[in-house]
Amino acid sequence: MAIAALASSTGSTVVMNLDGLLRSEQRRVSGLDSSYVFLRLAFSKTTNLVLLFFLLTGARFPPVGRAQTIRVDITPDHVKNTFRPTEALGAGVDRIPLAATDKIFTEPMIKQLLSAGWQPVTYRQNTELYVEAWHWNPKGTWSEAGEKGYFVGEATPTEFIHHSFGYPLPHQGFSRPDGTGYSRLTDGDPNTYWKSNPYLSKTFTGEDDSLHPQWVVADLATLQDINAIRIHWTDPYARRYLVQYWSGTDAIREPTKGSWVTFPGGGVANGSGGPATLPLSRAPIRTRFVRIWMTESSNTCDTHGPGDRRNCLGYAIRELYIGTLTPDGAFHDIVRHTADRAQTNTICSSVDPWHEGSVINDRRDHVGFDLFYTSGITRGLPAMVPVAMIYDNPQNAVAEIAYLEKRGYPISYVEMGEEPDGKHTLPEDYGAFYLQWAAALHKLDPKLKLGGPIFEGVNKDIEVWPDAQGKISWMGRFFDYLKSRGRIGDLSFVSFEHYPFEPCLLQWSDLYNEADLVRNILQVWRDDGLPQGVPMFITETNIAAGSDESFLDTFAALWWADFVGAFLEAGGNGVYYFHYIPLGESLGCHGTSPGTFSLFTMNREYQIQQPTSQFFASQMINLEWVQSGSGEHRVFPSASDIDDAAGHVLVTSYAVLRPDGEWSLMLVNKDQETPHSVAIAFQNDRSKSDSYFAGPVSMVTFGSEQYKWHTDLRLVPVGGSADPDGPPARSTISAGRDTVYTLPKASVTVIRGKLATNAALASPGSK
Repeated sequence: MAIAALASSTGSTVVMNLDGLLRSEQRRVSGLDSSYVFLRLAFSKTTNLVLLFFLLTGARFPPVGRAQTIRVDITPDHVKNTFRPTEALGAGVDRIPLAATDKIFTEPMIKQLLSAGWQPVTYRQNTELYVEAWHWNPKGTWSEAGEKGYFVGEATPTEFIHHSFGYPLPHQGFSRPDGTGYSRLTDGDPNTYWKSNPYLSKTFTGEDDSLHPQWVVADLATLQDINAIRIHWTDPYARRYLVQYWSGTDAIREPTKGSWVTFPGGGVANGSGGPATLPLSRAPIRTRFVRIWMTESSNTCDTHGPGDRRNCLGYAIRELYIGTLTPDGAFHDIVRHTADRAQTNTICSSVDPWHEGSVINDRRDHVGFDLFYTSGITRGLPAMVPVAMIYDNPQNAVAEIAYLEKRGYPISYVEMGEEPDGKHTLPEDYGAFYLQWAAALHKLDPKLKLGGPIFEGVNKDIEVWPDAQGKISWMGRFFDYLKSRGRIGDLSFVSFEHYPFEPCLLQWSDLYNEADLVRNILQVWRDDGLPQGVPMFITETNIAAGSDESFLDTFAALWWADFVGAFLEAGGNGVYYFHYIPLGESLGCHGTSPGTFSLFTMNREYQIQQPTSQFFASQMINLEWVQSGSGEHRVFPSASDIDDAAGHVLVTSYAVLRPDGEWSLMLVNKDQETPHSVAIAFQNDRSKSDSYFAGPVSMVTFGSEQYKWHTDLRLVPVGGSADPDGPPARSTISAGRDTVYTLPKASVTVIRGKLATNAALASPGSK
């Protein structure tokens, strides 16, 4: 109605109305250049209507002659964070194909990796993702003869450790859709069995077993009519347990949208083991998920005998059968029993780490600690190292740290396990592991800084099935567990992973969301009860958790700059690029790229072909924005007024005061089509005056003009190349109060120099 009314007005009336709107717009948009306000007396009626469209629809005027403003708040007590690059800006080293180790851990290759500028290293623990025990040292002792049982690595250094491997656990209860493992609960073999972790029993936790119920869940894939279950128990079996069904849609992915309901016949208070068939209800109940919730064990010994008390703790099931009992007493099973990915999917609370030395995964190599520390990849800095936990024993963790200390290898932090949320470990169980391992490690060395829980890449709070008080936050319940036992002091840091986007589904607009995503997750942990002063580390991160075209063009460069800047500005304490080691085997989405985790493209012989945009983004962060070394950097708040019609901030700004006294701004222009001209003002609330860059100022830019990916499916495995492929563009200008800086489209620009106050400045010109 407003548009129609104004459109029918006389020309003079429209001009008067537009005059008021223009004045309002000029006041609203900070830093609006005078040439941006059109002379109101020079419009025809047609021009007025075009202008009216911009104003009333929220569309932005064309940036003709417009110089927008970056404002930096340099008030001393407004510092957002402090950090040192040698502690805060690192990279990760993960498990790699065995064939890659000797080709990558060479002096020429390490030199190229280090040229990205990342400083400390975190050693990633990967075997837990595959339900494997980790032999960090191939030499060690077994709890049983014949290389069987529970393994502890040799703590006294002897031979140089070049490689280390994972050992699959024979009593696992997880089905793996990728085909790398299968559950013993539905494998069709009555001679195999799932067994829970003995370290969650009262013998080790010191707490009643009912506080750490163990469970298995069968996912029937679709809604099914269920009224009976047959559980083929073995020793140790459950004396007290419940059989339950899920009332919601997805018990695993949506744990708060539904509840577990005990079948009318699903309560057992005096189980006797063996095959047990339970009529669960008179009429079938329609559900997709069935859970067995175990709270009291028989504590009878499993097939490995009474020689080790761990063999007699927890719960064990040979096979699960779920379906219906018909009136004639016949049991009709709907479970798929097969030792491959076609089996009925099962998930379990924990797995016994008992295993055998004859079954080894030697295709994937955890680089040996001696090679890791002596290769040069750590730069001689203290490294963050892991200890395996949810599929291991505390003695093995102690031996590992003792070995490293005897070698004299510096340790910054110790991460406890990996990704318990991905393995559906409840927070109280992870807490019980954590306190046992922490007690053992701190007995060895009280100065060790321990932390976790190393969540999978997340953008929001991790939610789990409600506890007795209705609490659903995994992190909140973990904090509560440590606090209630007077052990929160054993948590020296919180670590988690950050993979914000879905692989192979990236859109350019995802760039608009990153800064808010990382700020939000830091606030989530604070809201969950993170104790004041406990640092937060993102110890593994990239754009997406799987192979992806994300390094193509400049998307990755812009994401990295925006992510690291926002993380540090929001109070994060350390971030680790994932990962240092480029892999030639990954083809990425649709076979067109080497995947997300790449500083370089490589061929299948692990030879570097060319740097990716992630490499140049790394250099922009580590070698341009910050000053390399251990000097303290102070992060100050900064903001721009450059956005689009939808309110997306197109240019983000991150400001640090470096130890060399220079102010350094990292500016990310996410606009794919348009360069933006900006003025930069430094404001101090205490002195009530503005400052500006003055004298020689360096500008370094990396963007679409320096890097353009060209897909070529004939190039295997990389699938293309970049032309041009860097390096960043550099210039030095003489800056003053009126200097306008041009940010090319789709680019990261670092502007660095010294300041002078407004009164002391001349106006040397613009760039």
